[in-house]
Amino acid sequence: MTSRTSLSLFTAALLAGVTASAAADLPVNKGLVAVGRLPADLRDSFGETFGSGSGMSVLDWKKTDKGYAGSFLLLPDRGYNVEGTTDYSTRVNMLSIAFAAPETGKAATAELKLDKTFLLTDKAGKPMTGLDPIAISKDNGVDLPGASTGAVSLDPEAIVRLSDGSLMISDEYGPTIYHFTAEGKLVSATLPPQAFLPMRKGALNFSSNNPGANAPKPDPEDPETGRQNNQGFEGMALNPATQELTVVLQSATRQDGGDKKSTRFNTRALVYDATNPDALKLKAEYVVPLPTFKDAEGKTLVAAQSELAVLPDGRLLLLSRDSNNGWGVKGDTSLYRRVDLLDFAGATNIAGTEFDGLKPVAPKGQLDASVTAAKLTAVIDMNDNAELAKAGLHNGAPHDAGDLSEKWESMGVVPAFDPEHPKDVLVLIANDNDFLTTRGHQVGADYKADADVDTMVLVYRLSLD
Repeated sequence: MTSRTSLSLFTAALLAGVTASAAADLPVNKGLVAVGRLPADLRDSFGETFGSGSGMSVLDWKKTDKGYAGSFLLLPDRGYNVEGTTDYSTRVNMLSIAFAAPETGKAATAELKLDKTFLLTDKAGKPMTGLDPIAISKDNGVDLPGASTGAVSLDPEAIVRLSDGSLMISDEYGPTIYHFTAEGKLVSATLPPQAFLPMRKGALNFSSNNPGANAPKPDPEDPETGRQNNQGFEGMALNPATQELTVVLQSATRQDGGDKKSTRFNTRALVYDATNPDALKLKAEYVVPLPTFKDAEGKTLVAAQSELAVLPDGRLLLLSRDSNNGWGVKGDTSLYRRVDLLDFAGATNIAGTEFDGLKPVAPKGQLDASVTAAKLTAVIDMNDNAELAKAGLHNGAPHDAGDLSEKWESMGVVPAFDPEHPKDVLVLIANDNDFLTTRGHQVGADYKADADVDTMVLVYRLSLD
C-alpha cells in the first residue's frame, strides 16, 4: 500500500492545524535515517560530468510498502573550474530516490538515479553560460551579467518549482532571481536593491574575478559595494501558503563587513510577494546574523549560508558551513556544518530604507543600533559523528571518501507520512561536489581533479509536534 500527497497540499494541511504555541516549539532532530550516493564520474544526459547539488526542489514524494520514494530537481552551478571559468551550459538535473525504513541504530541506503537533464536558456533559446561576466546583457530593461560569448552568465545556486511547473532560480553573479519555464527557457529576471549590486568604480560590474580563457580580470578585483565575489543569492525558498519567496545573500555585502572573512556575518534576506513571479514585490528585508566559530589558531571565522528551505508550518531552515574542510579538499575536519531555524519575529524590516542604498547597515560588521537582527537556533548538526556513523560516515580523519565532502548546499523538506506523528518531516540535504572526479569531461575536454567526490544525499527526520 502506498500513500502520496501533493507537497503543497501537505503544507496547507499542516498550516491549518498550527497554533501559536505549536509554531513556537523548536523542531526536534530525530537523527539521520538514510544516505544515498551517485559516483563522481557520472555523466549527465549531455555526456558531461554530473555536478550535484547547489539547489534542490522536490517534485513528488510518497510512502511505499518498504519506505519512501520520490523525485527532485538538483541544480548544479557554473561547471568545473579551478582557475577561471568555462563556457559550461548551465542546466538542471532530475533525480529519483527510494529507501526503506531504517533499522534501529542504522541509516538506510537510499537508491539514487539520474533521470534526465535539461538546459537553462535565454528567451531566444541560447544556453546560459557559466563564464564569468565581463559585460552587461539587457532583458526588458533589466541589467544582467553578460559573457564574452554574448550569452547570459549564470552561476545558479538555488531552485524553486512553482505550482505551474515553472522554475525560480537564484544566482551568484547578479545576484539575480530568474523565472524560467518548466522546460528551462527564461521568462523574466529580477534584480535586488542597490545595496546588493556589485559596484566597481561607480559602475555595475557583475564579475566574480574568475575570468574565462583570455578574458580580463576585473579592476578592482573585488567590488567596492554590493555582494562579495561568489557570495550571491545562495539560498532561496517559497512558502506556497503565502506565496512569499525568500532569498538570502551568502554573506554580508562589502559595505556591511563583507570585505573581511572575520566580519562578514551580518548578511541580508529579502522577502518577496511572488504571486506574480514576473513582477516580484519586495515585502520585507532583514539582517541575518551568520554563525561564527573559532579555527585551530583561535581566529574568528564565519559560516557562510548555503541554502534555505521552508517547513510545512512556514518557518525557515538555514544551512551554514565552513570552507576548505572535507573529502576532496585539504582539510579533513569541518568545524561547522549546521541547519538552523531562521526566525524573523522581532527583526527590523529595513526594506525601502536608506540601507537599501549605499548606507551600510553593519559597517565593519557592527550592526546599526536602530536595527534588530533575525535569530538562529540550532536544529541539525551535520558534523555529529555519532549520527554519521549510522551510515559508515565521519567528519575528520581518516581523510577518505567516508569523510563528508566540503560543500553541502541544497535542502528539501518532505512529509514523513507517520500517522502517529503527522507533522514529522524528512529533510533531504545534498552536497555540491564541485564536479570533482579523476575522470571528468566537460565543454569538449577531459579533466582530472585530485579526488573523486561522490554526489551524496543525507536524509534527516525532524519532529514538528
